[in-house]
Amino acid sequence: MSRQRVWDLPTRLFHWLLAAAIVTAVVTGQIGGELIEWHGRSGLFILGLVIFRVVWGFVGAPTARFANFVRGSAAIRAYLRGEWRGVGHNPLGALAVLALLALTTAQVFTGLFANDDITFQGPLAVLLSKEASDQSRGLHSLVFYGLLAIVGLHLAAIAFYTRVKKENLLKPMLTGWKDDVSVPPVEHPHSPLRSAVAFAVAALIASSTVYAASGGLLPAEPPPPPAAVAAPAW
Repeated sequence: MSRQRVWDLPTRLFHWLLAAAIVTAVVTGQIGGELIEWHGRSGLFILGLVIFRVVWGFVGAPTARFANFVRGSAAIRAYLRGEWRGVGHNPLGALAVLALLALTTAQVFTGLFANDDITFQGPLAVLLSKEASDQSRGLHSLVFYGLLAIVGLHLAAIAFYTRVKKENLLKPMLTGWKDDVSVPPVEHPHSPLRSAVAFAVAALIASSTVYAASGGLLPAEPPPPPAAVAAPAW
C-alpha cells in the first residue's frame, strides 16, 4: 500500500478555519446583540480565507490547484461510471468546492454593505444608499440558505463516502496523508522556499483585501464641530 501526501498544510488550515469561522458567524448572527460585532469580524476573517484559497488555487500544491481538479463534463461522466482515478477532489467534489467559494464570497460581500437599522452596519455600507444597503441585507439573508444547502451536501457526501464507499475523507484532511494503491503517487515539485514564497504572496493578497473590505481605504470621518459656547447673561 502506497502512502502519499494529498493535502498540504495551508489547504488543511483553510478547510478547518473556514468551518470554524462559518459556525462562529452563524451563531453570533443568530444571537445578535453584543455578539453582532463578532459576526462582522468573523465575516472579514472568512473573506480573508476565501481570497487566500483562491490565490492558493493558482500557486499552491498540485492537489490544491484549480487546474488540476476542476474538470469538464467528460470527467464527471467518467466519475459517475466509476472510471475516475485520482487523488484530491473528484470531479463532483470540485463543483462543490467552486460552489462553496462562490456562495461564501457572495455572503461576505453582501454583508459588507448591509445594515440592520439597529446594531450592525457593514464597513462599506456608507458607499451605498440606504435603499441599496437594505437590498444587500436581503441578499445576505437569501444567500445564507444556499450556503447552508451546500454545507449540508458536503456533510452528506462525507457520510456517504464513510459508510457506503468505506473511504475516510476526514483523515487525509487532518493528517495530509492517504493510503491508496489504486492511483500513482502525486508529485509535489515545490521546494520549501517556493512554497513559503507562494504562501506569503497569498497571505499578503488576502490580508490586503480584508484591510480594504474593513473600510481601511475609506476617508476618515471629519471631526464633529466644536460645541457652541453660550454667551454670558450679563
